[in-house]
Amino acid sequence: MEPTRVRASSINGGVWLIAGPTASGKSALALRLAEAIGAEILNADSMQLYRDLRVLTARPSPEDEARARHRLFGIADGAQAWSVGRWLRAARTALAEVAAQGRPAVVVGGTGLYFAALQRGLADIPPIPEAVRAQVQARFEVHGEPAFRRALAAIDPEAEARIAPGDRQRLTRAFEVHAATGRALSDWRRETAPEPLDVRGQLVLEPPRDALYARIDARLEAMLAEGALEEVAALAARRLDPDVSVMKALGVRELAAHLEGRLTRAEALAAAQQETRRYAKRQSTWFRNQTPDWPRTAGPATPEALELLLNGPALAQ
Repeated sequence: MEPTRVRASSINGGVWLIAGPTASGKSALALRLAEAIGAEILNADSMQLYRDLRVLTARPSPEDEARARHRLFGIADGAQAWSVGRWLRAARTALAEVAAQGRPAVVVGGTGLYFAALQRGLADIPPIPEAVRAQVQARFEVHGEPAFRRALAAIDPEAEARIAPGDRQRLTRAFEVHAATGRALSDWRRETAPEPLDVRGQLVLEPPRDALYARIDARLEAMLAEGALEEVAALAARRLDPDVSVMKALGVRELAAHLEGRLTRAEALAAAQQETRRYAKRQSTWFRNQTPDWPRTAGPATPEALELLLNGPALAQ
């Protein structure tokens, strides 16, 4: 019998966290772990929430979902807005239900802010007025990121220091919070304590960059063969607001341009691959900076992957 299965046989409850960039093999590892310990799998990917794009967002297949219960996958309509706070409320409810059954849970995904909210809590910030959002966005457009960062550093130096270059969404969010509330986002965050989370193991998948990029390119080619274009065509036919989250999913913009005749199929594929590689690089940078104490492994098939999750030191908070 494998050592991990001996250890797993005594597991009762608890939470495991698996994170990493897109196409790193997180879902495969989560399924291996769930089958080893009898766990349920909970989604921590902002795009896999939406039912519209099973193929293009690499949601688990029906066959995989039959092997272990999956929660928060494909539960949202594309027209709905899901903030980090909304996901956190849904995740806490799901985790409580799994714990009440005495079963373990595996939280898996690539949305770093979801893991941060789950482990560190989320500030209960008042809604930001649309007028404030518009003013901040206009300021960013006019002045550019370097000047915008200097202005943010004057009101919230902690936020400016922790937000990665090019992360416009988080930069403008921090500025919006101060503009609307008169308080720094960092101050709001310090006041928020997370709910207790019985973390038994956590792991970041960190494949070598060349291998990850090759996997991304191959997977997008496979997605086209499996119906990604048809998914985007159906989504485009709904004529949703282009600013809703699902319309910003990787590949949607490029494949829609092909469907409209503005790009060839090959051009759309190449553009989607390039954008996905850039996104994966940003994800890797985020996890490197924000989860420096998490164990790392190169991929789900490495011998130490399950060992690190199952037989590592206790990490209860």
